[in-house]
Amino acid sequence: MRYHFSMLKRQATAVPAIDLLDGKVVRLRQGSFDAVTTYEVDPEAVAEGYATEGATLVHVIDLSAARDGARPPEHARVISRLVERSGMAVQVGGGIRDERDVGEALELGVARVLVGTMAARDPVRVGRLAAETARVAVAADVRDGTVRAAGWQKDTGTPAGAFVELLAGEGVRDFLVTAIDRDGTASGPDTQLLRTLRVAVPGLLIAAGGIGSVDDVVAAADAGADAVVIGRALYDGTVRLSEASASLRSSPSDSPS
Repeated sequence: MRYHFSMLKRQATAVPAIDLLDGKVVRLRQGSFDAVTTYEVDPEAVAEGYATEGATLVHVIDLSAARDGARPPEHARVISRLVERSGMAVQVGGGIRDERDVGEALELGVARVLVGTMAARDPVRVGRLAAETARVAVAADVRDGTVRAAGWQKDTGTPAGAFVELLAGEGVRDFLVTAIDRDGTASGPDTQLLRTLRVAVPGLLIAAGGIGSVDDVVAAADAGADAVVIGRALYDGTVRLSEASASLRSSPSDSPS
């Protein structure tokens, strides 16, 4: 059965993250390639563990593709194997710069492709792809109130709210919102950012950045997130995926979308 993000609407969902850089599972701090933590783990084994804990969706970011503009063949193989063997749906971002990149990612069988740089450069085309495929979402990567592109390295100068409103007007429904300054810091989600953008997102709001505890996961959901991406906290052991999911199930919060 193909995964549809509408499955998230009934209740906020905890989504585990796997970031790939030069063939390794890593986490960056605040989006900096100079602040990399490498985890000596196999991505397929990690995904298997997440599936065992009940995950139905895994968030994969190809940092090499985001940095270099091209997906390494090794990463394509990892993503393909995750699609085929993990038992979870896979959403993929990083390095999606044009329509061909979108097509190649979809051919790997992923449930959803996340585009950021392309959305900033060509919102009309991204809106069309989102409408045609129902498998394209936009990554709004935010630092100091504006959207970043090119692997978070370029400031577009566009305020986050205006960016989301523009893309929503072109037909994009679902957005991944990352608070870059909190990413990898375990300092908590940017709930103000989430609440501000929630009103502009017509479909699903996926939150990322700053998750360091189960309480942070619930706080992001309370701020309007339909799904909460958890990365470093899972690897460092400060959050267990099963506990985060259980907390969301017991939370009275309902998504306003």
